[in-house]
Amino acid sequence: MDKQRLQDLKRSCIEMRKSCLRMAEAAGESGMHFGGTLSLIEIIAALYLEVMNIDKNTLQSEERDRLILSKGHGVPAVYAVLQLMGIISEADLRTFKQDETFLYGHPSMNQKIGIEFSSGSLGQGLSLGVGTVLGLKHKGNSISKVFVILGDGECDEGSVWEAAMSASQYKLNQLMVIVDRNHLQYDGDTEDIMAMGTMEDKWKSFGWEVRTVDGHDLEQCCEAFSKESTKPVAVIADTVKGKGISFMENQYTWHHAQMTKKQTEDAWKEVLDDRI
Repeated sequence: MDKQRLQDLKRSCIEMRKSCLRMAEAAGESGMHFGGTLSLIEIIAALYLEVMNIDKNTLQSEERDRLILSKGHGVPAVYAVLQLMGIISEADLRTFKQDETFLYGHPSMNQKIGIEFSSGSLGQGLSLGVGTVLGLKHKGNSISKVFVILGDGECDEGSVWEAAMSASQYKLNQLMVIVDRNHLQYDGDTEDIMAMGTMEDKWKSFGWEVRTVDGHDLEQCCEAFSKESTKPVAVIADTVKGKGISFMENQYTWHHAQMTKKQTEDAWKEVLDDRI
């Protein structure tokens, strides 16, 4: 990746974090899922702005790539990138979680803006991904990729591993899972709640090719998400929950919360002062 393109992507991530703060202001007392949204920013930017075959003109194309956000509570990161791409507006962002909005706190299927599936009930997205790839293959489509984003806490769900077995069995090389490995879930540290051991070994044991990246390093993300394989691929993305707002970073209490006026001011200062 050339330096200018990398700089552009980094600027996009700053703009996406600003958009997340605008959505938080719109949500008001209902709060927002900050932690798992902010840990996804670079992952979502890499996918939508560099890797995936998707833009506002190809949302209905059969050959488009698909994203399934299984950890649906991170959807503000997706709304933020859709705004950058001109698919939704900044005015739309300011309706987040309000009456009569189409930007809900979890994704609601909306082909017009590229939301492929409703999600939020954890553990379901990988099964949707398996079914989607099988459907593409049935139609003779060997071009489109399907990306599924899982939370690491979500991997406690047995349905994830049933789907992982199926993907390996059917050799679904158009399927990629990205695990947001921020080590925190709603109740605390993932290893305290349900120890997974080495996440890479888990996916390898199910027959997947595994890649590990720094989930906030755009170059690493773009390279890992782009590389072809003969197997389904699991990318373990090491991230920081709440990345970019210091008082939220690595704090499970910011999984879902409401900011005070002072916290909102402090968060804006940090995002506006971000440097590339």
